[in-house]
Order: sequence, then structure tokens, then C-alpha cells
Amino acid sequence: MSGVITASEPSWTAPFTGLSPRQFGKLITALRREGADPVRKGRPWSLPLEDRVLLVAAYWRTNLTLRQLAPLFGVSKSAADRIIDHLGPALALQQRKRFRKDTVLIVVGTLVPTGDHTIAEQSKNYRYSTNHQVVIDADTRLVVAIGRPVAGNRNDCKAWELSGAKDAVGKTTVIADGGYRGTDLVIPHRREKGHSELPDWRRGCVNLTADLGC
Repeated sequence: MSGVITASEPSWTAPFTGLSPRQFGKLITALRREGADPVRKGRPWSLPLEDRVLLVAAYWRTNLTLRQLAPLFGVSKSAADRIIDHLGPALALQQRKRFRKDTVLIVVGTLVPTGDHTIAEQSKNYRYSTNHQVVIDADTRLVVAIGRPVAGNRNDCKAWELSGAKDAVGKTTVIADGGYRGTDLVIPHRREKGHSELPDWRRGCVNLTADLGC
């Protein structure tokens, strides 16, 4: 059966990928260069790489189920499922390698509950969880790095180093909350012992950090 949505019609690209046709073309070229479209033994893919990428993007960016989405591309539900399993990892987030000199990043640790006790530990929320260090660009608010999951009972200071997030950003300026005391990150000032309140200039730094999402 023939599909309704196809990458050969440029008007479908932006709604389902958020990319211009030129950017989408660059993505396809990069995927081919990385080996995402190898010659398969046996039955070939029923869709060209461009349509398969568009299908995965449509699945991620809409609330359509595979049963609803597959007919739009002229494939079966099982075929759509295989396409997503194959191409999904190739389209997953790749961490940035370099940053501009004036880049400012923000890191936050978040606890993710999981039943996998080989990694998870009981944390402050009394559930087995893992600590994930997520780094975003303070300007664009886009995720630029995610650390490897570590045990949920690890505090953010330790998780920052153990997860690899620290190594991923190098010497780039990073803002964090007060849970990262003892690191080289930029954190809010705290009221010193014996002082009733922070000086005005230090209070301003705390407010700025909060506005940036820490």
C-alpha cells in the first residue's frame, strides 16, 4: 500500500522533524556516513532511509500510536516498529564535544526511580533510583550532555564527577545549585555563620542563579 506522508514531499519535513529541507538533507547525509543505511541481507527495508527517518521523527513528535502512524507511511505496524528500533539509537542525543568560549551551562541532578537494583540504591525519596546529571545551555536551554546514571544515594557533588558529566563539559563555565558545594562550579552564595543576611551583591547572584533554572 502507498503512504500519505513521504520525505520526497518537502512540506512534510518541517512539521514532523522541526528541520528545514536543507537541514533534513544534512541529517540524512550524516546518517549514511555513520552507517545507518547498510545493505541488509534478506528482505530490504520497505521505505528509503529518508522516509524511515521521517517516520521515527513523526513517532517522537506526535501522540500517534504505531497502529495509527504506520498506514500514513504505507507500512505495517510491525515494520514501523522495526524501523524505530533500528534508527532510534542513531538519532539519539550525541553529547557536544566543544563549546564556545563564552558558553555558560547549567547542571542539575535528578533522581529517576527504577527497578534495576544493579545500579539503583535507595535515595532521599525512599525509592530505588539513579542519579542523572543533566547539563543544558543557559542561552538556548537545550540539553548538551547527560552523565552516566549512578546510584541514587550519591549526592550531586559525587555524581557530577562519577557520571562523566564533568569531563564532558571540560573547562566551560557551569552554574549549579547549592548541592554542588566543594566543586569548581558556580553556585549561589550562602549566608555565613554569624551574619543575619547576605550582602546585596551576593543576594543578586543568588537570584540570577535561580532565574537560570538552578
